[in-house]
Amino acid sequence: MERVIRASPRTAANIVNPTSDVSTFRLYTLRAMYAFTAIGLLLARWPAIVNPPAGISNAGTVVAMFLGALSILAVVGIRYPVKMLPLLFFELLWKVMWVVAWGLPLWSTQQLTPDGEQTLISNLVGVVLVPLAIPWGYVFKQYVKAPGDRWGRRPTMSAPSEPPLTASATAAGVP
Repeated sequence: MERVIRASPRTAANIVNPTSDVSTFRLYTLRAMYAFTAIGLLLARWPAIVNPPAGISNAGTVVAMFLGALSILAVVGIRYPVKMLPLLFFELLWKVMWVVAWGLPLWSTQQLTPDGEQTLISNLVGVVLVPLAIPWGYVFKQYVKAPGDRWGRRPTMSAPSEPPLTASATAAGVP
């Protein structure tokens, strides 16, 4: 018996090739953002990852490894800029949260240390540049308007329905 697999709406061309909805300019902008992130973290964080400073705190090691992993994923984003968009969402979200909850309150009361000022400037650059790189039309279409993934088991595939056998077909020996 031959089984028929019907395509779901999620196998449309824009899901198979998500870059078709994003302009070439925007793809290069995304790649530039991933490269900027990867190179920045490579220069700022990888020396301490490769050769940890003496007396580094446990929290410092966690932050270093986290940012190291982020830099590796940013390199993947250069190859797959649209598929790695959640990485940029994360990057934007944590920077906005830090600026609003930590950086600006300390800056407004003039309690920000020189290191904190550098972090504030770096995060503000990200808060400005990341939204400029993100293809918001595509994001709205794929993350807001599109149906979400299913929550339960995959539906079972069934064979196409066959017409009922007639009395003449049964008499002729057709099973």
